[in-house]
Amino acid sequence: MNDVFSAAPAPTYRLIPSRFPPIGLFDTVSTTADAAAVMELAEWTNDRLVEERIRRLPEDEWVYGRPNSSVIMATFLHVQPSGARFNGPDLGAWYAAAALKTAAFEVGHHLRREAAATGRAAMERDFRAYTAGLEGSYLDICGQQAQCPEVYASGSYTASQALGEGTRAAGGAGILYDSVRHQGGVNVVAYRPRNIADVTQTDHWRLRVEAGSARMEMRKLAK
Repeated sequence: MNDVFSAAPAPTYRLIPSRFPPIGLFDTVSTTADAAAVMELAEWTNDRLVEERIRRLPEDEWVYGRPNSSVIMATFLHVQPSGARFNGPDLGAWYAAAALKTAAFEVGHHLRREAAATGRAAMERDFRAYTAGLEGSYLDICGQQAQCPEVYASGSYTASQALGEGTRAAGGAGILYDSVRHQGGVNVVAYRPRNIADVTQTDHWRLRVEAGSARMEMRKLAK
């Protein structure tokens, strides 16, 4: 693997399920002490794992006092039990795509897996879209599928999580990589909340997938 570093695409796109409404917990506070107090009042730390994760995230990386700070922080504190491609279960990361279509293919893949796991022929879900700018220099492994096939494995995150958490531990901003779900698409994972800037909610979309097909429908919803 070649150690090449690049800037993130601008802007980047992220889709979040609408069933998880934004809660402006960090948006209006002005200090880390205020953020910690509000978190406790809002019962975010009732979940033992969330409490552990906020302590793993250095306070100087907390984001607060600006629009959609809570959207950023929630991404790092609420994590799938098995983690994701470039992060383990101990701390989340901000995943985004260079194009909205790529972001849709990524979430559509997981929606399709959920449909298959629950025995449904099809499934649909509403999402809200965000754009963001990502500051910093990112380890760029685009075009390196042949050199590191295990990192790009479609069914295993073992190697990619090791790479990602190693990059985070070394102080890296994150990783740029080719989308495994959308040919030609580019994704980025960011490990530093402070590098995630100008997060803006845009449109709402409904995605529909079929468990036994690669077909996906994406429809913009009225505001």
